[in-house]
Amino acid sequence: MRHITTAFVLLTSIACNSQNNSQPIVVDSVEIKPKPVIKKINEIPLPKGYSRLPNDENSFANWLQNIALKKDKTVYHYDGTIKPNQEAQFAVLDISVCKKDLQQCADAVMRLRAEYLYAQNKMTEIVFTDNEGKKYIFNKPHTRPNFDLYLQKVFGMCGTASLSKQLKKIANLNNIQAGDVIIKGGFPGHAVIVMDVAVNKAGKKIYLLAQSYMPAQDIHVLLNPMNNELTPWYEVNDDNIIQTPEYTFTKNQFMTW
Repeated sequence: MRHITTAFVLLTSIACNSQNNSQPIVVDSVEIKPKPVIKKINEIPLPKGYSRLPNDENSFANWLQNIALKKDKTVYHYDGTIKPNQEAQFAVLDISVCKKDLQQCADAVMRLRAEYLYAQNKMTEIVFTDNEGKKYIFNKPHTRPNFDLYLQKVFGMCGTASLSKQLKKIANLNNIQAGDVIIKGGFPGHAVIVMDVAVNKAGKKIYLLAQSYMPAQDIHVLLNPMNNELTPWYEVNDDNIIQTPEYTFTKNQFMTW
């Protein structure tokens, strides 16, 4: 009996190790290959015939494309509770939410922009304005703890209304790039950010969107409820409406930095 038990444990260990190594599994002579693990934004699969736009190594677009994704696709609120609607996201960004109900929609956009500038050591460019036009500048010391405190202040004083005033209108959507924002300023409004852009040989462009929401929650890549075949990608077209899982925008609400 002892020998049988030992053999069973050994076989079980081998089976587990095979699964961990993502080896193909054969069922009824049909090889089933495991899905590849998506670790970054730029690893999200593209539709056939599309390729990602080339970006400068130090650009905001390139930085966004290289953001890491969490293994767990569950979206959590700032307090650790699970968001009731788990049908909106394709993936979850590995970006801090902080422990307060502050980093909501426009705040997530400002977080990503500020994190990029911080990583590039462009400290003097980390500036956001409130609805009255007052500027919030990231002053010295340029340490991580001070940066986190600065962002909390920005999140408390700025929002969709102020950010929509700070951004610039995009005249031609064919010029869309990662880092652009779809935003409706208001109390509340909403904002989502373009994370990646791809194009095919015919010049047709598609893009990924990400958001936070209320209450503050993990930033997540959105599915496309308008097109089940293209999701999570959205396409640049003549439609006036951009329908996301939890909000409806119009194409004249595209803006850039």
